[in-house]
Amino acid sequence: MEQPKQVGIWIRVSTDMQVKDESPEHHQQRAKAYADLRGWHVVEVYRLDAVSGKAVMHHPETQRMLKDVRSGHIEGLVFSKLARLARSTKELLEFAEIFRKEQADLISLAEQIDTSSPAGRLFFTIISAMAEWEREEISSRVAASVPIRAKMGKPLGGQASYGYAWHDKQLVIDEKEAPIRRLMYEIFLKTQRKQTTANELNALGYRTRNGSHFSDNTVDRLLRDTTAKGERKANYTKSLGDKKQWIVKPESEWIITPCPAIVTEELWNQVNSILIQQEQKSKKTRKKAVYLLSGYIQCECGKTMYVFHNSKVYACKVCKKRIAVDDIDEIYQTYLTEYLQGINAKDFLAQSDNIMKEKSALLSQTVSERKKLAKKFETFLEMRLQDELSKEQFAEHCQPINVRIAQLDDAIPELQAEVDFLSIQLLSSDTVLDEAQQLSHQWADMPFDKKRAIVETITDGITIRKEDIDIALSFLPSSFLNAENNRRNFKDSWKQST
Repeated sequence: MEQPKQVGIWIRVSTDMQVKDESPEHHQQRAKAYADLRGWHVVEVYRLDAVSGKAVMHHPETQRMLKDVRSGHIEGLVFSKLARLARSTKELLEFAEIFRKEQADLISLAEQIDTSSPAGRLFFTIISAMAEWEREEISSRVAASVPIRAKMGKPLGGQASYGYAWHDKQLVIDEKEAPIRRLMYEIFLKTQRKQTTANELNALGYRTRNGSHFSDNTVDRLLRDTTAKGERKANYTKSLGDKKQWIVKPESEWIITPCPAIVTEELWNQVNSILIQQEQKSKKTRKKAVYLLSGYIQCECGKTMYVFHNSKVYACKVCKKRIAVDDIDEIYQTYLTEYLQGINAKDFLAQSDNIMKEKSALLSQTVSERKKLAKKFETFLEMRLQDELSKEQFAEHCQPINVRIAQLDDAIPELQAEVDFLSIQLLSSDTVLDEAQQLSHQWADMPFDKKRAIVETITDGITIRKEDIDIALSFLPSSFLNAENNRRNFKDSWKQST
């Protein structure tokens, strides 16, 4: 079956006091425990200690995280609450758009947002609507003035490109940055590697305008910027609004104004020719599922079964078992319909809610016990300072307390993660049950993409055996239902394709 989702953990506390009081380690343990419950693999931890949330987008750790998202190294980010990701609404919208574009997930434990779940995906819908509204509002105010200001060579907002500065509303060369920008082209022409170029600039002690190390993304952006060769382009792109995609406007609408050049046009063309060739070689397209259950069909020998060429048959290369695509699709739909119609959603959700309340009560009790022990320790400490206890007596009283506090400190993040998990699963299950029970009436007319999304949400796996088929659904938390309740064997209801 599919490999476990690879995720990162995001930890940010804004001041030295918070670093001490809120315990980043506690947040990390809680997030790690949640990931374990979801069966995810934590591959990275991003820590921003004593960093304000007003502007984190350009922080090196943020850039490292976004690079990992874009490369597919991580497929989700787990954090304690939205305010810990960023306090700026603008940056929260930017994060959401980036993750949605890269098909990665955001998991906020405090707000019970997990965009890998059906209920959590509503978060992306709301965030996207907010972002679109914000873009439209801004666009309507400035669109008319952009071409006029561009033709006049005036700034259109934002900082000047690296190597330049605005002086009296005119773009001029920054004598401190321009030599570094020029050197960037020369190093890249020699190495033909963006990361190597960034490393060499960093090794020489050069930094970006905000003091950060150069990255391969920064190098790529600056190398492609035509301003360096003396052509400042404006009004040449526009946003489509969806997924933050931009398209190039017709050339008749472009505004190109001359500006001081940092490199020769020949050097700029050489560098960009290399970049274009590299982009064409490394460009990868995301494969889309062609068949409804592809990736979920497994042979009893443990090997995934695939549809080879245009056979319309799932086959195992090892055991040679085969089953027609149409047959397994029909069996899956029949089982799904019967299973969902047999669930009493009201009773199920009530049972789920009771289990979550029990876990929450246990967490509250554990936190309370920890506070009592800490207070007891402080009492003994005060007695020791007042010489009311000897050193030996103090150790005798406090050693068991310290051991118990350490045990509770390990238990609390685990319990918090379990409550987070159950809360998010309850919201997800509520959403699934509300919609999924209508599938029997809608399935035939439902578009393929929506059917596939449902399969990805609720299916754990399908095992093809010699005489039966085992279908397991995973959208309901195993702690709520006996595993046998969401698993069924089909016997004598199919015959292997030949």
